[in-house]
Amino acid sequence: MIQAFGLTSNPRKELPPAADDVSFEARAGRITALLGAPGAGKTTVLRLMLELQQGRGITHFRGRPLHRIAHPSREVGVLLGDVPGHPTRTVRGHLRMLCAAAGVSVRRADEVLEAVGLVSLREERLGTLSRGMDRRLGLACVLLADPHSLVLDDPAGGLSTRESAWLHGMLRAHAARGGTVLFTTADPKEAARTADRVVTLERGRLVADQEAAEFARTRLRPRVAVRSPHAARLAVLLTKQARTSQRSVEVVREGGNRLSVYGGACADIGEIAFRHGIVVHQLADEIGDMGPGAGLAHTGPRDPILAEPARVTDPHGTAPTSTSEESSSAGPSRPFAPDTPAPTTEPRRVLEQGSLSTTREPVAGEPSLCFGQSQLADGEPHELLDLSPAGRSADGSLTATASSRPRAPHPAGVLTARTLDALPPLPPPISVRPAASPLRPLRYEIRRATGIGTGFLTAAVVLAVSAVTAVVLARIGHTPQPRLLAAWPQELPLPPAALGAGLLGALAFGDEFRHPALAADRGTVPRRLGLLAAKLLVSSTAALVLAVLTVGCDAEVLYLAYGRELARLPADWVPLMTSWIGLVVGCAWAGVLAAGVFRSTTAGLAAVAAVPLLVVPVVHRLVNGSSVRTAAGLPMRLRETLLPRWPFGGERYLEAALKVMSQPVGGALTLSLTALLCAYLLTALRSRFR
Repeated sequence: MIQAFGLTSNPRKELPPAADDVSFEARAGRITALLGAPGAGKTTVLRLMLELQQGRGITHFRGRPLHRIAHPSREVGVLLGDVPGHPTRTVRGHLRMLCAAAGVSVRRADEVLEAVGLVSLREERLGTLSRGMDRRLGLACVLLADPHSLVLDDPAGGLSTRESAWLHGMLRAHAARGGTVLFTTADPKEAARTADRVVTLERGRLVADQEAAEFARTRLRPRVAVRSPHAARLAVLLTKQARTSQRSVEVVREGGNRLSVYGGACADIGEIAFRHGIVVHQLADEIGDMGPGAGLAHTGPRDPILAEPARVTDPHGTAPTSTSEESSSAGPSRPFAPDTPAPTTEPRRVLEQGSLSTTREPVAGEPSLCFGQSQLADGEPHELLDLSPAGRSADGSLTATASSRPRAPHPAGVLTARTLDALPPLPPPISVRPAASPLRPLRYEIRRATGIGTGFLTAAVVLAVSAVTAVVLARIGHTPQPRLLAAWPQELPLPPAALGAGLLGALAFGDEFRHPALAADRGTVPRRLGLLAAKLLVSSTAALVLAVLTVGCDAEVLYLAYGRELARLPADWVPLMTSWIGLVVGCAWAGVLAAGVFRSTTAGLAAVAAVPLLVVPVVHRLVNGSSVRTAAGLPMRLRETLLPRWPFGGERYLEAALKVMSQPVGGALTLSLTALLCAYLLTALRSRFR
């Protein structure tokens, strides 16, 4: 169960808050729709529930707020917008990366791919997927950790009718297994035929919280969809005939050649069109919205000139009333009489590739223009669903029944909908591990870094630039041997290897914000120390490899170009190599921490470049100032202070580290890393205890 209490977003200058004191429940085993027009605050409510946005209020997932849940991805599966993955990552690689983050076996990726029908596309890049395949992958990511609750933001937006039916079937199957499903939509018809409960928002406020049957009865009403090349003329005739017969009929021009007739019947509209020689391309019953003034999103533009009702209806947009006396007084040939009862013949169901369509054999005496068969807006047939308690199965799912009642609104709410006789198969349940493995964030970071070619391409460019720079410096001359092997000209603040390591570190956290694949774990990026440690470890390893390969490649190129004289290592190569590795690894760490604090790859790389350009001059001025003693003799004074020798010569390593830190670049880098680490810890603690 999901319980939201008083969700309120922060005010936006002079505008009202996008969400204002929203409270509702989404029960287990049922589907709850959060309905509202675009801009009503649906997405804001979801982000407040998931603690992705600051505001007031709290949300409990089975009695616990999200920040108190040890494994949020095992409790709630989230899909906000498109699939947040790097466009060059493969479908299977993306799921395997999320498997490591959720702590499940990599075999789970193949199971969910089979469940959503993407096995044949597992090696495709995310950037090449269509909208329908993107939605399928998003549902696979949601189901990966077998969560109890699903929270989806407009999951069927932009999908075809077949894909929408498949998606809604998957949601129904999850609810049938006892899970909780909450999704947003702007289409009242989709909410009515898919959800068990509909929560309506308007301008950030909760205006209704109803069962689907009550919502259909009070917010929706039947209509007749008409398509004709002479729609304007037919609208005038229908309005005139309705006024003559004193019937409550509303004719709405939907745009183009389409009309929506509220309170009419297919047979009577067809007779009027036939008598006046008007060609009709479509004539079908539908369940429409409330019409003008309903306060909900409409499917298309309405023409206010032709929207004049034949008789004034309820100002709140409720369905026109037709008493039993009016119905009995109207003869069979009277225009706009209620529809004839639907035949009692059982509908013939046809199940084709996961979508259900119903057909009904015509009955003698029934008007040829209306066979009692309802159609969707795109012309696909569908059947009547009884949303009353008698029309629901034991698990709360909808059941399709043929009704012999008139096609007027059912007292308990009858909707037209497409359904599935057999729900789609879900991936098998998985066992939840009681404790988190310390290697989980490390596996995730390794798969994230190796799943795309950006890191390998960056390393190749760094090695090539370093080799060319070393050859050019050797030809120019007057370059010390250590700088020659590191390809570090005097004019550059940092060598190419240090800049490349900083870029790799900045990408480690920058991609988390650019492609937030871990949105389910509280916040765009879960600010957990385990993830930070994993990123620092992987980035330092990559920087170490890059530093060693750079020196090795430069030495090999210099040996091939100029012989052994320029390729040999200096006599004091151990401390120099230690300083070199410390510089490259420090730049990588600075990129990781800065990108995590400022949430941008560019900011991470800028922080790396700021060390020699801004921090080094400040540190150099402080060290050489008259009021500050120089740190040049710090290693010697430390040796004199620590008279007892450390075992295994440990004082030598401490002396080498202090010697590196006493240099201007080393001191500036150490100062930057300390400041960035404190800033990261501050933001992590603030987000955890807010």
